[in-house]
Amino acid sequence: MSEERLSLLWGITIASGAFAQLLARLCNLPGVVLLLAIGLVVGRAGFHWVEPLDLGDGLGTVVGLLVSLVLFDGGLNLRLPGGELKTAVLRIVLVRLVLGLGAGLLAAHWLAGLNWSLAAVYSAIVLGTGPTVVTPLVQQIRLSPPLGELLEGEGLVLEPVGAVLALMLLELVLGQLQGLQGVVEGLLLRLGFGVGVGLLTGLLLSELLRRLPEESAALGLRLQLTLGMLFLMFTACEAQLPEAGLPAAVAAGLVVGRRPASNPTELDGLIRQLAQLAITLLFPLLAADVSWAELSPLGLGGVACVLVLMLLIRPVAIAVATFGLPLDGPQRLMLTWLAPRGIVTAAVASLFAIRLEQAGVLGAGRLQGLVFLTILMTVGIQGLTAPLLAQRLGLVEPPLAEATLEPEPVLSAGV
Repeated sequence: MSEERLSLLWGITIASGAFAQLLARLCNLPGVVLLLAIGLVVGRAGFHWVEPLDLGDGLGTVVGLLVSLVLFDGGLNLRLPGGELKTAVLRIVLVRLVLGLGAGLLAAHWLAGLNWSLAAVYSAIVLGTGPTVVTPLVQQIRLSPPLGELLEGEGLVLEPVGAVLALMLLELVLGQLQGLQGVVEGLLLRLGFGVGVGLLTGLLLSELLRRLPEESAALGLRLQLTLGMLFLMFTACEAQLPEAGLPAAVAAGLVVGRRPASNPTELDGLIRQLAQLAITLLFPLLAADVSWAELSPLGLGGVACVLVLMLLIRPVAIAVATFGLPLDGPQRLMLTWLAPRGIVTAAVASLFAIRLEQAGVLGAGRLQGLVFLTILMTVGIQGLTAPLLAQRLGLVEPPLAEATLEPEPVLSAGV
């Protein structure tokens, strides 16, 4: 493509994302809902102003680096509660990994019409909820703790696991792996390698940050060092084992965020702003790759598949995972309802669809369409209704009270 068209693609994508964020702020709506909508408008489903495939092989590189930044930010800011509530995150992850994967496979095949192979890939892709969507919603709703930490922790663990598992199933479909044993071995290898490299990188980065001066003049250098090591770690992991960079980014963020010697609070504001910019760019860019031709054939079957995920599979998984834990009914209901899919889900679906189409596998467009239908429905429906539900359930923290100054006593002058 021409240099002018490439520049226009980036300009339209960034400008449309910024406009969606502005509109969301003015209308007090979830930003991710409007980001997806604006992506459909400027992309293949709308005016065809943005065509992500014009980026060629560069699309995967750009998406991967920006996703690693988002996941690193999530790990940097994650503060899991202790005790039984930390156990709740692990139980939710394990139950959803087993129950959600099998039930999603059946729903995608029987209701949405995907063949068994692509249905398995779909079930793994949508396994993880999106912290990039959950965190802004939790902040907007002012959701009372520990629900926000539980939801964000679930997403940060399951999104990399689901992405790696989906890759293994994809390679099984393409004939690059033999049997389920190869899938399990590949999953454990990538997760172990990614987490190990992430932990080592996080320790090294935190030690280097500790040795830098703490004055504000060095903040720019701290940011450059952090981004440089993050992107180097991610690309090195991807070169060795594809999708291993995702768990590595989360693990590195967790280490840096928990080592006080690295002063992570100084980086938090800048990293958070850059991660928000990545989300503003990625959601419209990836949504622009979806056309109505991929969504419309799914029909009511596709809608029914997503509704089963939202209204049946998720509630059962949460009920099983939280049984016996110190969570009341309203908290369980909120955990059940707020499970939107995020940017990693969209990125994985787009990149996998390209590989399937290049391999000549039928149904790649339907797979991508069903994934984005899942994102649109979960983000749209849950994002718009979660604030009202949280308010009705009494799970909204009151706004910070403004400090009131007591008037100084008036001294009367003696006569």
